[in-house]
Order: sequence, then structure tokens, then C-alpha cells
Amino acid sequence: MKKLLLFTITIVFLTCTCAQATDINAIKASIVKHSIEMGVDPAIALSIARTESGFRHEARSSHGAVGVFQLMPSTARRMGLNAYSLNDNIRGGIMYYKRMYKMFGSMELALAAYNAGPGNVKRYNNTVPPYSETKRFIAKIMKDYKNYKTNPDPAIINANKPKPIVKTVA
Repeated sequence: MKKLLLFTITIVFLTCTCAQATDINAIKASIVKHSIEMGVDPAIALSIARTESGFRHEARSSHGAVGVFQLMPSTARRMGLNAYSLNDNIRGGIMYYKRMYKMFGSMELALAAYNAGPGNVKRYNNTVPPYSETKRFIAKIMKDYKNYKTNPDPAIINANKPKPIVKTVA
């Protein structure tokens, strides 16, 4: 009886682990697809999502941020998106990063604004605010970004593969 129970638990665990890995791979593929469509480097988009939520859409912060990109629902609404929708959360996170990049002109300041808010970056004369959380956030994402540039994620590699030409017979 114990062996049967142990076997059942093992099967359930393996099934859940595989499903979770598949979900993460699908989320990464979606991030890469949307970032390419929006003109954002997929490596930075993956780095933000990894740092913000570990690619988990069910992630919630104590400040009220939700989803893969840890968007505030009010921020998503202002962009015409639903932060609780996986697709909107991904699009919104990439869109918000792109907006911050256009506003401040550098990856580091865009990340500071993503984390601490654009008002705080402006308050400190367009420099990274002195908050340790923001500095750690930027350092973590930049480390991940450099890693993705050196060792691209399979989602990036697959997105860059040429698509086969399919001929249809009339």
C-alpha cells in the first residue's frame, strides 16, 4: 500500500512539474513574441519577467502588483489593459518598459522608473534613485540580460529560426 501511495505521489509530482515547465516555456515564448512585435529586445523583456515574478502569472506583491510583469492594475487600466489577463500583462509590461526607455533614454533609468516610478527618477534629476531595492532590481536584471545575450533562452533561439515555407496545392 505504501509503495502504491508513493508511486501515485511521484506521478502527480512529475505531472505537475512538467505542466509548470510547459507553462513557463509558453510564457517565455509569448514574452519573446510580443517583445519582437513591439520592438523591444527579448532578452531585456525576459530579464524583467524573471526578476519580477519568475515567469509566474499567479504572482502577487504586497504592494498590489500582479502577474508575470508585476503590473499595478491601475497602470494596466491606464494603458487600456487588464493586468490579470496573462496576454495583457505581458504586453503591458513590455509596453511600460518601452515607455520608460523612451522617457529616460537608457536601460538603467528605464528599469529604475519601472521599479520606483518615473516620478522618483525625475525627482533625483534623471538618475537612479538611492533606494537599495531599486539598485538590486537593476543589478539583477542587468546580470540576467547579459546572461541572455551570451546564452540565449530557447524561446529567443526558436523565435529567430526561419519559418519553413509551406506550399499549398490548389
